[in-house]
Amino acid sequence: MTQAPTTQAPTTQAPTTRTPTRTRITLEDFFADPEFAGPSLSPDGTRIAYLAAHRGRRNLWVRGVDETHADAVAVTHDTRRGISRYHWTGDPRWMLYEQDTDGNEDWHLYRVDLDAPGEPAVDLTPMAPGSRVFGVEPAHERPGTVLVWMNPDPMSIDMFRVDLATGETTLELAQPGLRETWLTDREGRPAFHSVMTEAGDYEFSAVDPDGGRRLLRTVGGPEHPVGVYPQMVTPDGTGLLLGLYQDSDDLRLVRIDRETGEQTVVSAVDGTSLDTLGMLGPGLPQTLLTDRATGEVVAARYVGDRPHLEILDPDFAPVYEALSALSDGVLESASSDESGRLWIAGYTHDREPGVYRLYDHATGESRELFRAHPQLDPADLVPTGAVSFAARDGLPLHGFLTLPPGATRQDAAAERPPLVLVVHGGPWAHDTWGYDPEVQFLANRGYAVLQVNFRGSTGYGRRHLTAAIGELAGAMHDDLIDACDWAVGQGWADPDRIGIYGGSYGGYAALVGVTVTPDRFAAAVDYVGISDLANFMRTLPEFVRPYQVNAWYRYAGDPDVPEQAADLAARSPITMVDRIRTPLLVAQGANDARVVQAESDNIVASLRERGVPVEYLLATDEGHGFGNPENRIRLFRAIERHFAEHLGGSA
Repeated sequence: MTQAPTTQAPTTQAPTTRTPTRTRITLEDFFADPEFAGPSLSPDGTRIAYLAAHRGRRNLWVRGVDETHADAVAVTHDTRRGISRYHWTGDPRWMLYEQDTDGNEDWHLYRVDLDAPGEPAVDLTPMAPGSRVFGVEPAHERPGTVLVWMNPDPMSIDMFRVDLATGETTLELAQPGLRETWLTDREGRPAFHSVMTEAGDYEFSAVDPDGGRRLLRTVGGPEHPVGVYPQMVTPDGTGLLLGLYQDSDDLRLVRIDRETGEQTVVSAVDGTSLDTLGMLGPGLPQTLLTDRATGEVVAARYVGDRPHLEILDPDFAPVYEALSALSDGVLESASSDESGRLWIAGYTHDREPGVYRLYDHATGESRELFRAHPQLDPADLVPTGAVSFAARDGLPLHGFLTLPPGATRQDAAAERPPLVLVVHGGPWAHDTWGYDPEVQFLANRGYAVLQVNFRGSTGYGRRHLTAAIGELAGAMHDDLIDACDWAVGQGWADPDRIGIYGGSYGGYAALVGVTVTPDRFAAAVDYVGISDLANFMRTLPEFVRPYQVNAWYRYAGDPDVPEQAADLAARSPITMVDRIRTPLLVAQGANDARVVQAESDNIVASLRERGVPVEYLLATDEGHGFGNPENRIRLFRAIERHFAEHLGGSA
């Protein structure tokens, strides 16, 4: 949410004082795989699928709706990498899941036979290296098939129909070009067409029965750096739902009529934007909740000090009211059977991670299904509070502060806790209220933890987002420094014991922190971060690069334009490596398809050539982030030691 610069005092909802007792929680309790995760009901409501441990990895289990885990059957048997994405199908015999190899993001689609759960899964999408599955949709008219978006040709993302029983794959719809997309109805028929122009604008057209196109709306690109989202054809094919700013600073849900082009605001909240985190991957809160049977949108999620849902379907309102009453957290996920009688609800909460409940709307009865982390006692965790303050140029900034047990606001003469500034990735993402194992781990070890939604973060309006154009290692970094200064000024942190940690863009921010402002941080951790902006852009997967017009090329620069390449170099930590004197820990996955290993190798090699100590963790079986629990525990054990030595927390 953005507003005019203000001279009012900064506001904070930082946590109130707690008892100065601290229960030490083990790394394993924080970073082991959840005992249970991702539950969903079968279409007919008779079974529940979920993820749980099997053979040392997170696998897919199925059980009857009234059964317990003791009655459940493991239907996948992966021993190499945990499963995170799965799908029910219209045929009760088959389930599907997606899996890559050691984090390389070359996703394949596998079939599981529920009549023979002990049999090996079948790869329905055998493809050449570099190809991957991008999306999976059920086929409602032909339940024995599924629609799959994939790119057997690395430069062409097309839609295929896959027969579940035979595995036969048929090209259903070829994309007209890499920057172009057919937007289809529930049966895969083209209803609209989208294209990103060379200039970066998005053009949306209606597709007529004869295949002709009629331009309906052109949307500017910079305010949509990773695409216009949400983007959904209404179930009847007559309308297109888009996340648009229109004449507002806030992202709204807008319907464009296929015949007339008329635009109707379906959902809008003044001063608040749609929460688009769901576009980043599975397991994140979805922007739009839909009815399982009809596909109609029933609710839209918005950003705030706590995220919240706006109800769009009156029939969903009593369900939402009942589900919300089951937790003092925020409803994160709500899925039902096709009848809408049985619901599984998951909740966002800062101290009760991964609580799932089963609710019967016919009887009003509910029961707890399971907790993802039953080993964590909410009483041993600490609250996270929303904070806000102004950047040096007046731009309003919002974030979250989590204090260690017993911490209180202190004047300059008193001992204050060390602080870790945790920087989110993206940069087109945002921090949100809820349980975060990294944050709670750091607080448990005695650190105040500050997260700030710096300019360029999503969720706080168009002005806040586009204020980041041209500001990498500039005003984006100033926002982080301003956040630290605010925390110190408020009495929450020791100015001499501030660390910085982040992954992906956050890793880049950590490296900028110790190069652009080498005296500000006493320790830093770069996790799969960018050190050379030009090399990062040139090594992105080939099919991704045409989409960078509104993203990295617009916000940072085009490495193929000489003067912009020079500016990218000036904003790249690798060219300022001689300024680093802050103790640094670097972590990297060898199979990272987004930020390649060279980004970390080069910064580490440069430091070691100068004799500057740097610890380097390289995981050969990981990609853009560590998915296997033993690697996560290894990483955070190193972070624990690193910050304890240089910031003075506990190890």
